[in-house]
Amino acid sequence: MKWQNLSDERCSIARALAVIGDRWTLLILRECFAGTMRFDDFKSSLGISRTMLSDRLGKLVDSGVLTKVSYQEKPTRYEYALTDKGMALFPVMMTITGWGDAYCFEEEGTPKITRHSTCGHAVVPKVVCSSCGGNVTPHNTSVEAPKKRDVLTNQELPDIPDFLRTGILNTQSTRLNQLKSRFRKK
Repeated sequence: MKWQNLSDERCSIARALAVIGDRWTLLILRECFAGTMRFDDFKSSLGISRTMLSDRLGKLVDSGVLTKVSYQEKPTRYEYALTDKGMALFPVMMTITGWGDAYCFEEEGTPKITRHSTCGHAVVPKVVCSSCGGNVTPHNTSVEAPKKRDVLTNQELPDIPDFLRTGILNTQSTRLNQLKSRFRKK
């Protein structure tokens, strides 16, 4: 299987990797969830070349993970904001962060702690069953081909959970709507 053909695979992981599977894309997404929206801010915080950043942002926009809105006309400048599809990556980013905290900083301790603003405790990501709430592990799951009637289409998938629409994500959406309305008036 060639890397560029991942989007053609009949595998959810392969297709997801075709969209977010390189290091720069994940770091750009990290910055998006932290509130970064402008090209120069991404470039400054990541130390990425302009060409590479432009390419990755373009791919994220083309795949529907980010949206691009002009905030200045001369010269034209854009802000990038997470779409619902992008916001749905928050649990993925939290899980990667949890794995990195547990296995990449064993002796020196984690560089940052993510806190749940509702209760104030540090967040330790875990995967639970959406039906029964039980922990999901490799030992209590199985993977099988769906029967025709069990296949979920995009129209049948659940909406983005409310918890993904809070905090910085809500701030980004508000900012994006302000930008859109400002440029519609002109």
